[in-house]
Amino acid sequence: MKSSVQDRNLVIDLMGKNMNYEIVQSLAKSCGGAFFLLDLDQLENNYHKINQAFKKQYNNFIIAYSYKTNYLPALCKKLISLGAYSEVVSRLEYDLALRLGENGKHIIFNGPIKSKEDIYFALQQESIINLDSFYEIDYVKQYASENPSRSISLGVRVNFALMEDGESILQDGYDVSRFGFSVENGDLERAIYELKKIAQVKIIGLHGHFSTRTRSLAFFRHKTERLCQLAKKYINETLQFIDIGGGIYGELPKSFNRTVPSFDDYAAAIGSVMRNEFAGASNKPKLILEPGVSMVANTMSFACQVMEHKRVQGTSFILVDGSAYNIKPTMHKSNLPFKIVAKNHNSKLEHLFHIVGYTCMERDYLAHNVHGTLPQQGDYLIFEQVGAYTLVLNPLFIKERPAVVAREKGQAFLIRKKETLADAFNENIYRF
Repeated sequence: MKSSVQDRNLVIDLMGKNMNYEIVQSLAKSCGGAFFLLDLDQLENNYHKINQAFKKQYNNFIIAYSYKTNYLPALCKKLISLGAYSEVVSRLEYDLALRLGENGKHIIFNGPIKSKEDIYFALQQESIINLDSFYEIDYVKQYASENPSRSISLGVRVNFALMEDGESILQDGYDVSRFGFSVENGDLERAIYELKKIAQVKIIGLHGHFSTRTRSLAFFRHKTERLCQLAKKYINETLQFIDIGGGIYGELPKSFNRTVPSFDDYAAAIGSVMRNEFAGASNKPKLILEPGVSMVANTMSFACQVMEHKRVQGTSFILVDGSAYNIKPTMHKSNLPFKIVAKNHNSKLEHLFHIVGYTCMERDYLAHNVHGTLPQQGDYLIFEQVGAYTLVLNPLFIKERPAVVAREKGQAFLIRKKETLADAFNENIYRF
């Protein structure tokens, strides 16, 4: 069958076939061992679910995908083709978006570090820049003085206290967020004052992204209200967007045993605030969401092969040709859902075992204390929910990084080859 997807190498036709042992083995052989599988159909489904949920509540809505979560080129290119903007936090990500064909006007440039060259380049491209610190305002002033006839539109990242019952709700127990201009100490007001002194500058939006423990509907309602109220107070005449950042939950598998808000729940909570705050406005501002985990976590899986079942002091270890660094590089202790693709056995006996990886690190556990069917040598294990913060944090440690296969419309394509020595130690970079 001829590929309908351009510029990709067809590995195998999956039309009408399940991911059985022969299919997984064939893919592994093509990839040179363990591999990631990207489901582009699931990615498209996620995009449409989020987009439709929010547009139903507030039509002037934009998805800006968070590149840092997973900047696999084929993934980002797919989202661009669907209409997503590109949210980037470095020049590396910015240049990747341009390389993939993104319109500069559809790039949102966030992050705490932007060089003078970065600011100048993004302003030339007419991208949306959300300023994070005062040093960036100095660069904008310099650019404006050197380009007196050029109009400049900017966003500003806002920082305000987030408390519930007297405790911070920030992730990892932090009391104070380090990003953006603080409302409480007057920095936001001072930043806006400094920018308004520049004749050709318009502040067209406010940005508020916070990583929280709860990801609750109440938090998103509160954050959206604060952003809207601050925007109406300081930039009402020039307001074009409210950017609420990311951080919403995606769809979780049943094995997580957690009930979380749906896309529709978030859209209803946030959309109702936007409608109320701008009920009388003739030109309602755009609502921008920057999804990352919720967009891509469930779009990728990781397949690795069982090399041996080891028994040590009564403990069962299942050794595989993958690593925890492939599926959870932060080394958290939670087990991801996985399934066994068995070679030739139908054992249903329940065992307690650990799944461990190829590195020489004792802590390289892909899964702890699993109670279930014991995998056998030659079987494949497929770990789910590995689309977020895996490829981007996966280090070049002991072994080369594995290949990535994309699945779309019943076909599988190699979209990243397994690394080689030449890739890992590029002679244009390293001195031998």
